Amino acid sequence: MSDIKNIILNGEPRQTSASTIADLVRQLELLPEKVAVECNGTIVPRSTLEAAPLNEGDTLEIVHFVGGGDHEDTWTVAGRTFKSRLIVGTGKYKDFEQNAAALEASGAEIVTVAVRRVNVSDPKAPMLTDYIDPKKVTYLPNTAGCFTGEDAVRTLRLAREAGGWDLVKLEVLGEARTLYPNMRETLIATETLAKEGFLPMVYCVDDPIAAKQLEDAGAVAIMPLGAPIGSGLGIQNQVTIRLIVEGANVPVLVDAGVGTASDAAVGMELGCDGILMNTAIAEAKDPLRMARAMKLAVEGGREAYLAGRMGRRKYADPSSPLAGLI
Repeated sequence: MSDIKNIILNGEPRQTSASTIADLVRQLELLPEKVAVECNGTIVPRSTLEAAPLNEGDTLEIVHFVGGGDHEDTWTVAGRTFKSRLIVGTGKYKDFEQNAAALEASGAEIVTVAVRRVNVSDPKAPMLTDYIDPKKVTYLPNTAGCFTGEDAVRTLRLAREAGGWDLVKLEVLGEARTLYPNMRETLIATETLAKEGFLPMVYCVDDPIAAKQLEDAGAVAIMPLGAPIGSGLGIQNQVTIRLIVEGANVPVLVDAGVGTASDAAVGMELGCDGILMNTAIAEAKDPLRMARAMKLAVEGGREAYLAGRMGRRKYADPSSPLAGLI
């Protein structure tokens, strides 16, 4: 009968009949080539585990690599990490109270906020900050309604002065009918903001070349439109969105055009890091229910992307084998 030794293994007393450290590792149903061992305070080289004797009273630590953290699927922009991949706006709701309730239902951690002049005729009128606490939710000041890069930069300078925000959303519109971005003005404004220490997340056309130019200019996130702002048409050009995702070294988020939950899921299935929306929730017949639907759609689309969809085929492929039919 083998001698029984009393040892301390990973902080706990244990008895073993192993004669070498490698024998002990195998008794634990581990592979010696996939662990690291410390014996009595000294690292035992993996190449010597087979010959390393195990003695009475030895104290050992055996470790191996496992997935870190709690496996939460987070995303990071400009060094800031978020759990929710859904960003929501703060316009078009019937009141601030409904806006706050929809935000909570969506689970979003970032809200876009437009910068507007103070109502000097009624300075005590309710403000968004009375309902959505900027200490609990990340405010993302945006330049909605700006048609020149100069106006956009001025707006964000004021926003930084008002709230200290440097993570901002830049959009410079080309004309009022389509609300498509003016890319020349957008690129110039991005360069200016980056030089001034801002961290601009930039609304842009669904063009992989323009996206790369914005990234080179200092954009911390690329936000191509799925369709015109407020249209609810869904993602019209999946090919170019996918090309932007593949070529980007910063987060890519679909911004504008989402109308319903399936649109959000499509964006996430393309590999986007997140989805930004406002009208799809605010103008739904039941904004709170739609906010919950969007939360689930973004999560479902992300899971589908990570799972890897099946390949597309031209013809049918039976799920059950045809051999052995009666």
